[in-house]
Amino acid sequence: MKVGVLALQGAFGLHEQVLNRIGVAAVQVRTPEELAEVDRLVIPGGESTAISKLLDANGLGDPLADRLADGLPVLGTCAGMILLAAEVVDGYPGQHRFGAIDATVRRNGYGRQSESFHAPIDIEGWESAFPGVFIRAPVVESVGRDVEVLAELDGVPVLCRQGSTVVSSFHPELAQDDRIHRWFVERE
Repeated sequence: MKVGVLALQGAFGLHEQVLNRIGVAAVQVRTPEELAEVDRLVIPGGESTAISKLLDANGLGDPLADRLADGLPVLGTCAGMILLAAEVVDGYPGQHRFGAIDATVRRNGYGRQSESFHAPIDIEGWESAFPGVFIRAPVVESVGRDVEVLAELDGVPVLCRQGSTVVSSFHPELAQDDRIHRWFVERE
């Protein structure tokens, strides 16, 4: 299995390190040709506006939309969640919303950089909490009926799945805990 990490902006290197640590062949994706070669994709945290603009600048917007429509398994963390959502509140005009998950998210919903925080996340079916790291994180304002909420923080969804799409408000690559990445690559 070849897992791609969208490497346009943000914490892509850290995701790549986690994937390599768990024995997965991780490759950086910057072109449509590289995207065509991967079996799964991670869209990292970073700045959703910058990533959206760089998708267009690199000719990746339409190919990524096509791969997602074809069911490419994808993990979107923080900014990745924003890009994969159906609706974005406080996004810039023209920002990509791939609609891979039926959710409405608010950019920077948990506040500015100075309001970043850590919180234990209880994930459905897991024996111990996952160490959630929230940095300028999006808030999920609503989800559609086909979205499975896997974890909440104070009653707000922070880890969701719909079909082959998984999104998190937090940064699992910063947690020194590889369970989310391992689960993503091992799930059918």
